[in-house]
Amino acid sequence: MIHVPILRRGEPYKSLDTDTVVHFSTGEPMAEVSQANPGLIDRDLRKSAEARAALLDIPCADLIAILKNAAELFMTADLPLGDDTQSPDDFVRQQSGSTGLPEHMCRKNMEKNHFVLTQMEPVLDGLTRGLDLRVLDDGYGEDDAGRMLSYMAESDVLGLVLPSNSPGVHALWLPVLALKVGLVLKPGPQEPWTPYRMAQAFFKAGIPIASISLYPGGPDAGAAVLRGCERSVIFGGTPTVERYATDSSVQAHGPGFSKIFLGDDCVDDWERYLDVMVDSVLINSGRSCISCSGVWVSRHGREIAEAMAERLGPVAPKPPSDPDSALAAFTNPAVAEQISATIDKDLAAGGEDVTAKYRDGARLVSEERCAYLRPTLIYCDSPEPPLANTEYMFPFVSVVACPQDQMLERSGGTLVGTCITGDEGFIRRAIGSRKIDRLNIGPIPTIKINWLQPHEGNLVDFLMRPRAFQKL
Repeated sequence: MIHVPILRRGEPYKSLDTDTVVHFSTGEPMAEVSQANPGLIDRDLRKSAEARAALLDIPCADLIAILKNAAELFMTADLPLGDDTQSPDDFVRQQSGSTGLPEHMCRKNMEKNHFVLTQMEPVLDGLTRGLDLRVLDDGYGEDDAGRMLSYMAESDVLGLVLPSNSPGVHALWLPVLALKVGLVLKPGPQEPWTPYRMAQAFFKAGIPIASISLYPGGPDAGAAVLRGCERSVIFGGTPTVERYATDSSVQAHGPGFSKIFLGDDCVDDWERYLDVMVDSVLINSGRSCISCSGVWVSRHGREIAEAMAERLGPVAPKPPSDPDSALAAFTNPAVAEQISATIDKDLAAGGEDVTAKYRDGARLVSEERCAYLRPTLIYCDSPEPPLANTEYMFPFVSVVACPQDQMLERSGGTLVGTCITGDEGFIRRAIGSRKIDRLNIGPIPTIKINWLQPHEGNLVDFLMRPRAFQKL
């Protein structure tokens, strides 16, 4: 069986404590993964300065070139996987097999990572707002107006406690090495594949191995990474986000509650935007924080709900190798069962499952070792029902009837807000809203990301702090 080792500053380490990754559907063992304990992580992170030191003498321009080379290796090369090798097709099958994500979605997420790495120059230009990266090479420099600039790294490494549910999130941390900050990765238990393969692509392209550590393990390993790194990113649910809301050393990524707002001037032509609304809900099986969980409209709510439900309701599980497979499996059936039961319970407080009439069978599809939740659209005739502003990890969306002048306030926090309107007053209110993190004006799907702009919090601002600097 494949063994996935710990990487201690790039060096493979086999632990006596292991976890077995199994196929979500068959239960077949896929890999044995070494588990890092907190003591090992704590000891290693005392030497985290070595990770940054390994990068400091490499110019940013050279690091960017290395990352571009790594992008091609990640997509096309046979790379080490423990004592074995892994082809790109192996990677897709293994990732799909352990996470339940259809294979074509795994390939799409590979392409996202490839794009970010090959476009690292414009990505960093957007994140740094046009900073000449030679400032990071020398420690100081001047901008175009002759003003002195200097930045200090807030941490020698960035710790990342990564999820298993959506491999696409890995694109968020790829710029870190180009900033001369090391990586400490704690993979999700079912998705060690992307961090490990990416690390091997980086090493083969020329990144110093001491700059990357990888610590598979349980929650205690994640806690050790957060404790030992001066800057960390964690992915989780609402409780995780709330727990770290006041901790400036941790950037917590959670549910997005992303939404589409149809303005009064466009809502009568809602049919023109049906594809945008359906794609925003369904693409990537609704597993992204940028997947749409709410469509807010002032009128035609029932018609919009029926039209979307007619498209979403018939979508059913298919084998992960099927290129038309649109749904990811829940590898823990109990999670899907609990979600479906909660939806039914909350419906008693208001709302209607419009997709029920378009489904051939129940929302919950249980199999021997996994389960699926079929797309669910709830129509709410006001923002009052609990399901009017709820998010789940499958294609779940509420169509909410609400006057335009109340939408932005009553819809709550929104990671991606797509405002389909030409009304300048509504646009100005959306621009001024502190509840929308990423704002799209016009019929842009919520799942369409511009990687040249910050996603959720600016990673450069999180890692690098400007300081006053004078030199005679």
